[in-house]
Amino acid sequence: MKKEKNSKTKNTNVETGAEITEKCADTSVLLKTELPLPLFMRGKTRDVYDLGEQLLIVATDRISAFDVVLPCGIPNKGRVLNQLSAFWFEKTNHIVPNHVFQVVYDVSCLDSYIPEKSRFAYPPYLSGRSMIIKKANRIPVECVVRGFLSGSAWEEYRKSGTVSGMPVIKGLLESNILPQPIFTPTTKADEGHDMPMSIDEVRNIIGASLAEEIQEISINIYKFAQKYAKIPASFLIADTKFEFGIDDGKPILIDELLTPDSSRFWDVDLYRVGQHQDSFDKQPVRDWLEISGWNKEPPAPVLPPDVIEQTAERYQQVYERLTGNKLL
Repeated sequence: MKKEKNSKTKNTNVETGAEITEKCADTSVLLKTELPLPLFMRGKTRDVYDLGEQLLIVATDRISAFDVVLPCGIPNKGRVLNQLSAFWFEKTNHIVPNHVFQVVYDVSCLDSYIPEKSRFAYPPYLSGRSMIIKKANRIPVECVVRGFLSGSAWEEYRKSGTVSGMPVIKGLLESNILPQPIFTPTTKADEGHDMPMSIDEVRNIIGASLAEEIQEISINIYKFAQKYAKIPASFLIADTKFEFGIDDGKPILIDELLTPDSSRFWDVDLYRVGQHQDSFDKQPVRDWLEISGWNKEPPAPVLPPDVIEQTAERYQQVYERLTGNKLL
C-alpha cells in the first residue's frame, strides 16, 4: 500500500473529531487517532502511519454510508474489522500471500518497528484494532466477486439480463445464486463512487496477465470463503471485494478481507429466493438514513442510539460466528 500522489478523500468531516465526539453519547468509540508518527493516509475507516519499512494501520470505529463518513462511530467496529481481516488473511494465505507482518495485541510489539528515539506511550486502544503491514504498490482496481443476484447486479439484470455487462441465464429471481461466481471489477476511486469496469478495461490498465491472475485469485478466495462461512457459521456471502498490491513483482492481498464493510453476509436460515435479504452489516444505518430526509451530502445526521446498537451487534455477530471466538 504505497501512498499515491494527490490522494484525496471526500469525507472532510473526518477531521472534526472533537466536535463529533461532543455529539455522540458513547465517547469510548474511537473516531480519530493522533499518533506522533508520520501520517501516511486517513481513509474512511482506517488511519495509516508510516513506520519506514512498514506501515501501522489502525481501524477506527468510523462508519461511512453513501460515500460520507457519519458523525457517530459504531462501538468495537474497528476491532471487528481488524481481527476478522486477520482471521481471513491467515485462512487464505495458502491461496495468495497478504500484507500482514503482525497483528497488534500487545502494544509493546511496536518497539520492534519503531526506533528507540521515536517511541512513545502507546495508547491501549491500539491493541486488537491495529496491525503492522507491508508496503506495496496498490493495484487501482476493486476486485468484486458476486455469487448471488443482489443489489446493483439485480437492478442491471432486471433491465438488461446482464451483470456488469455480461449475459446471465434468463429466469433468475432476486437473490438467486448465480451459476458461477462472477468477477465484476470497479474503479478504486479516491473520491465519489467506484465505477464498474469491464475485464478488458482492467487488462488495459494493469496488463492482461495480471488482470487474469487477480481475477482467478479473487474467485478462488470467494469460493473458499463461501464454503467455510456456510458450514460453521451458517452464512452466505452474497458478494465481496478484494484489493491487491504488488510486492516483489507479485500480487498480494491488502486492505481488509471479508468483513461486514467489504462483504454482504446473509443468514442461511433466513435466506429466501425472490426477495431482498437482510444483511449482517451496516444495513440498519442505511435504512435509517434513507428515511431521515438527509440529502446524502456532508455533514451527515447523528445516528440514534438504537441504530448504533443494532449495527454494533451485527458486526460482532459476524465476527463471533465466523471465528468461533470472542472479540478481543
